Amino acid sequence: MSTDSFELLPNAHPTADAIREDILANPGFGRHFADHMAHVRWTLDAGWHGREVRPYGPLTLDPAAAVLHYGQEIFEGIKAYRHADGSVWTFRPEKNAERFRRSARRLALPELSDADFIGSLKALLAQDHAWVPTPAGEADESSLYLRPFMIASEKFLGVRPAHEVDYYVIASPAAAYFKGGVEPVSIWLSSHYKRAAPGGTGFAKCGGNYAASLAAQKEAEKHGCGQVAFLDARENKWLEELGGMNLFFVYQDGRLVTPRLTDTILEGVTRDSVLTLGRDEGLTPEERPISIDEWHEGAASGEITEVFACGTAAVITPVGELVTEEDRIRLAGADGNPIAKRLRTKLLDLQYGRAEDTHGWLTRLT
Repeated sequence: MSTDSFELLPNAHPTADAIREDILANPGFGRHFADHMAHVRWTLDAGWHGREVRPYGPLTLDPAAAVLHYGQEIFEGIKAYRHADGSVWTFRPEKNAERFRRSARRLALPELSDADFIGSLKALLAQDHAWVPTPAGEADESSLYLRPFMIASEKFLGVRPAHEVDYYVIASPAAAYFKGGVEPVSIWLSSHYKRAAPGGTGFAKCGGNYAASLAAQKEAEKHGCGQVAFLDARENKWLEELGGMNLFFVYQDGRLVTPRLTDTILEGVTRDSVLTLGRDEGLTPEERPISIDEWHEGAASGEITEVFACGTAAVITPVGELVTEEDRIRLAGADGNPIAKRLRTKLLDLQYGRAEDTHGWLTRLT
């Protein structure tokens, strides 16, 4: 869909250039926002309509809006990268659009087409391309984080799928997600809390999954950990994912193993990309169940040489140790996480246009 299909309502008071440049010099993550947002409206009678790019600002919602009472909402996370020639690109947006539709089906929301999803990104970036940071060098991982989301906005307290829905895209300049860069993080194993259960919403990207992880995240912080790992709800033994990232295990014999997808695990775009890039690097990808006992025994024997987490925001981050209520699982003879670092560099080089896009994963936004 052309950006011309989105009506422009320009911000009459855009951020001053000097202020924006100060923000881009040290953006943090999720703290500052670009001048505009994309919006598309859906109603039961008219379907999708009212495509526009309008000034970023507060939303007006009725106190009875369904999203506030029943949590009928979904979202995505995707980045825009500035290449050396000044152009702006994004990474595999069709995969995000596909996942957005899966999430919509699970939350009984209307499905948005690829044309509207990718068109909304292009329309927003046509106005706010100046908000995409220019990396100072290869070590600079700054980007513009894009957050598409859909909410049930109908004024109605009955329990049924909403008849009025709004889709938005907001944009936030971002530095590296973890301040330590590629330094290994400590993970807390949640033994009491579960992120998702079979038949639930674990495979959908909806706010309720993240809200359910926050109590465990607080628990992790008390134990000096930066993230949480969750076990399955049925047997409490199978590794699933972190609060917002997928897990990978590197074995001494070259296997690259990640928990197989179920309806309790989010299908990460970065996860899928790592499986392909790992194969390109001569590794043997495997998607299968992995137990906490296998992690413990593999780390102790040296069979597991690396563990890393991956996601859009954090890219690829090595895991240094898993902290449980009984002990700490460290990797015996860890040698600097070379596989995680190599895959991370390969992925970033592709996203920032420093390497040839042999898989056709990049889409130009401006």
